[in-house]
Amino acid sequence: MGKQKLKIVLIEDDLALGSSILELLILSDFEVNWLKDGAKALKYLQKNIPDIIISDLMMPVMGGEELFLKIRKDSKFKSIPFIVITANMDDEVKFRQLENGVNDFIMKPFKVKELIYKIKNVIAFKNNIEKKYIPDPFSKVTIKLSEKDFITSLNEILVKNLKSKIDMNELSSLLFISNSTLDKRIRKLTNKNGSQYIREFKLEYAIKLIELGERNIQFLTDETGFNSLSYFSTSFKSYLNVTPRDYIKLIQNEKIISLL
Repeated sequence: MGKQKLKIVLIEDDLALGSSILELLILSDFEVNWLKDGAKALKYLQKNIPDIIISDLMMPVMGGEELFLKIRKDSKFKSIPFIVITANMDDEVKFRQLENGVNDFIMKPFKVKELIYKIKNVIAFKNNIEKKYIPDPFSKVTIKLSEKDFITSLNEILVKNLKSKIDMNELSSLLFISNSTLDKRIRKLTNKNGSQYIREFKLEYAIKLIELGERNIQFLTDETGFNSLSYFSTSFKSYLNVTPRDYIKLIQNEKIISLL
């Protein structure tokens, strides 16, 4: 069985440009669905989730910016990379798209090789994060005796319960050890107490979401299971010495610099 192709949704109203991009992406071994405006794309995306979305910014009926803002309200699209294609990118427009949370830009006219590199880079970055946080399924059939296996099992449970308010009592029950034994093993292996390890694990996940393009602090709070936005923000600042909002601005500025 061959490797599954990456699924791309292309939204472009220029027929000549759209057909050229479509042809070259297919030749580059991507599976592509091409739609001519944001309204049609929104309807399509209600039933289909691609690996990446590439959209023109200025289109009739519904443009790329409006489409992006609409689909990002749906949690299942929060981690889908979104690349904007545009011929008009003055600073105000560019900064607004970055603030919204788009993952990358490509300016018309462009070489398709540039677009293909950007697609591969953003997908590779997303996959690397997923590999870090999704445990190897074979670990489930491994006898968990070593220190490495213990941390793997612990992280596996935390990944599955990121949105919940899981505590040490629940963790110890799921790992079939006592609360005190769990805390001692975490301290021995990580030099952190159990509560600190759980909190920082969740914060590291939030940081990766920000680096992927997430800008909504309430969403980050909900996704990582913190009791409140204020507690999330306080914990984040204590961990990185910078507030979530300032860290988001820092990441945005780095992206802007890379585009100049």
